[in-house]
Amino acid sequence: MSALMELALEAGLRPGYSDQTGVWREAPPESVAAALEAMGLAAGSEAEAAETLGALRAEAAARVLPGWLVAEAGAPFRREGLPEAEWRLTLEGGEAREGRVREGVLDLGLLPAGRHRLETGGAVTWLLAAPARIAPPPRGWGVTLPLYGLPPAHGGGLASYADLADWAAALGRAGAAFVGINPVHAGFPGDEAAFSPYSPSHRRRFSTLHLAAGEPAAGAQPELVDYPAARAARLAALEAAFAAGAGAGAEFAGWRAAEGPALERFAVHQAISELHGPYWNAWPVALRDPGSAEVARLAAERAGRVAFHAWLQWLAERQLAAAQAAARGAGMGLGLYLDLAVGTHPFGAETWAERALFAPGVSLGSPPDAFSPEGQTWGVAPFEPRALAAGGFAALAETLAAQLRHAGLLRIDHILGFERAFWVPEGLPGLYVQMPREAMLAVVRIEAARAGAAVVGEDLGNIPEGLQAALAASGILGCRVAIFERDWASGGFKPAEAWDAEVLASFSTHDLPTWKGWRNGRDIDWRARLGRSADPVTERRNRAAEVALMDAAIGGAVGDVAAMHGFLARTPCRLVAVQAEDILGLEEQANLPGTTVEHPNWRRRLPEDAAAIAGDARLAAVAAIMKSCGRQGGEP
Repeated sequence: MSALMELALEAGLRPGYSDQTGVWREAPPESVAAALEAMGLAAGSEAEAAETLGALRAEAAARVLPGWLVAEAGAPFRREGLPEAEWRLTLEGGEAREGRVREGVLDLGLLPAGRHRLETGGAVTWLLAAPARIAPPPRGWGVTLPLYGLPPAHGGGLASYADLADWAAALGRAGAAFVGINPVHAGFPGDEAAFSPYSPSHRRRFSTLHLAAGEPAAGAQPELVDYPAARAARLAALEAAFAAGAGAGAEFAGWRAAEGPALERFAVHQAISELHGPYWNAWPVALRDPGSAEVARLAAERAGRVAFHAWLQWLAERQLAAAQAAARGAGMGLGLYLDLAVGTHPFGAETWAERALFAPGVSLGSPPDAFSPEGQTWGVAPFEPRALAAGGFAALAETLAAQLRHAGLLRIDHILGFERAFWVPEGLPGLYVQMPREAMLAVVRIEAARAGAAVVGEDLGNIPEGLQAALAASGILGCRVAIFERDWASGGFKPAEAWDAEVLASFSTHDLPTWKGWRNGRDIDWRARLGRSADPVTERRNRAAEVALMDAAIGGAVGDVAAMHGFLARTPCRLVAVQAEDILGLEEQANLPGTTVEHPNWRRRLPEDAAAIAGDARLAAVAAIMKSCGRQGGEP
């Protein structure tokens, strides 16, 4: 075996894999070399790869303990068979303990939940003390909806967190346990075409597009969101409020101080992006380094704008908290169901502030499967696993904690990446990179337990062996989508009683057709229109057969959405998510994967506002179905 391939395996790369279609694929050496370069491992030649490999092995051999260990929270931590050495333990809360390994025994005593730093033998080991399992939510149901697509009853041309609060209250009174929305991470206000919620600028900060800003009512709205106009109007209203002294209070000042340097870096990034554009790779070279003297000078010159952007984040936190309070106040047991995007934009605020945490020159994606025969490249930067571990998984913990401050339920997009992430080097075939699964799951358990929240992991696609068992052991719910739940032995769809229990069930997702659209083959129509269907006639014939099989599985009147909702309600699945589009009988889907401007992704509005949905007989019918099957929405 070549030194390059030995180094690849040592670093956790998996150049060979079987895709979901059963085809074995080998990434070429060029892909392997590009992935190693993205990990900061020199491998430009066989000699250089051999030298890097030797250094990695020597570093591992010199360690007393590995770089991280998972421990049980509230239990004693003890290891035997270690060399005599001094140790120092710094708990996450700041408390320090010191001692010595005696007679080969390292005894640290009881460990509270948290990420703790242990120094011994001249190296650092992170102890991730986690509860064994996240407490499951009660058997319930909720509604998923597009936040951007809600009619803006509180003014402006784009829905706000105040509109979300109204919807949460209406759905809670109807009996829903949660309301799920698209990711609300900080985006790119300076790029009028960048409004995909799954390509964020920073996942630990929130979108300011949805701030309620006291704008006048905009009257009748077009079917599609006009982002440039809505952004401009909302920004103007926020700037006027800030100029009038809205950010002068002690509460904001105290919050800003408590948030510390991380918030300041983000606000500085936003202030610079107003001058030089949203993507830092196009900035003057001196401004690409957040620690440079030029950045400090510009931050001082634009202190007012830095303060403004910090204030916007304070507003976002307050308004999301208010939406969660409205949900809980209306009887929702879980409240907001937020969505954590799988990655971050390679040239956004997150990568600018913490460059070393992310792998440059590669994108997250997925290998070929039945849904996407050519594979997918998502254009987002992945965590670099060695850097993530070296930092004690702080970036993951802080990202989770930011969402869980305002959510009783959190969806982790493409949780398959906790086991292995599919990296696609630019212009080259992709390959898998092993991730520290047990550590990442432990961090999820720590943060979810602190927040008293439940977690759903999107486990769809080319699922690694053993991952779903590990998720279940951690108390993380999986996802099951009716369109994909086939009984291949019979050729039909699975009956309700055959579905898994510890999962969230839905008919579809934001990347798939609605109930009505699926039945009518609307997604096939779109692909045919765009020249992306090799044989639309066959596709439509196959879809008609699938629709007939679905009707046979769910029973009831043919095509009746109530029959489909009743089918989901009867499954043993712990949670059921009903899509607002299906309640309202809409045909078009939110996003057509593989398209950008060709399809109006993330722009379609719902036809009803919260006041109308509260009295809508269709919502009442769904609620009655769920209640008849023992699904509750109230407090656990």
